[in-house]
Amino acid sequence: MIENIIDLERYPLNRLDSEDGQKLVKQCQQDLAETGLFNLQGFLLPDAIEQAIENSADQLANHAFTHQRKHNIYFLPEVEGLSPDHPALLEFETINHTVCSDRIPHNVLIELYLWPPFAAFLAAVMQLDKLYPMDDELSRLNVMGYTDGEALNWHFDRSEFTTTLLLQAPQKGGEFQYKTGLRTDTDPNYDGIGEFLNGDQADVITVPLEAGTLNVFRGKNTLHRVSPVTGDKGRIIAVFSYYEKPGVKFSAEEKIGFYGRSL
Repeated sequence: MIENIIDLERYPLNRLDSEDGQKLVKQCQQDLAETGLFNLQGFLLPDAIEQAIENSADQLANHAFTHQRKHNIYFLPEVEGLSPDHPALLEFETINHTVCSDRIPHNVLIELYLWPPFAAFLAAVMQLDKLYPMDDELSRLNVMGYTDGEALNWHFDRSEFTTTLLLQAPQKGGEFQYKTGLRTDTDPNYDGIGEFLNGDQADVITVPLEAGTLNVFRGKNTLHRVSPVTGDKGRIIAVFSYYEKPGVKFSAEEKIGFYGRSL
């Protein structure tokens, strides 16, 4: 039952047409416009957090795909017009451990992902007509773990927005950090980006999240990362993927790159 998974009293996703529902949507829209993200703390209820982690624990510990790669912030081998030694192409290392939804079929996260009002809420906030779940059991929902020393390093997203749910905050580190104003759709600002990557990064915005927090972030033109995790307690998140058209699937090549398998 969805009322046992998320806090519907605080976040009435099942009553978006109500006064409280519209207030929630407008507040999230305002946060997105002002900061490029919104956070809903306590979105996932404590028992649901525990169930989600327990259901994923064995897969994360023993069967997750370890995705370790060196990359620039564009995830591209080269960028047209830039020499390989341009400061904007500085390389970083990212490591995470990924479990796909087909390996956790009874997880409460899947019930939330497939619950139509959740996608309807995200669409309303993003001012889109509709959002659809992916027709792809590997890509639609992932649980990702980061252990001591591991991080999701600086990058731009390919998608317009990213939806994540923090299941477990690490002992230390693992903070969401971002830097605004570095590029736009019409100005790539390669020199400014290179200066930031190779210089002082003291002015980044850091968002320490609590377990159970839903985070929606516009990362296409906002540089961001998750700082390195420190300690024995890892960082665990769920990543939800929705699209504006039905039936979307990743290609076999993309699946192998992200998950180590295509089936």
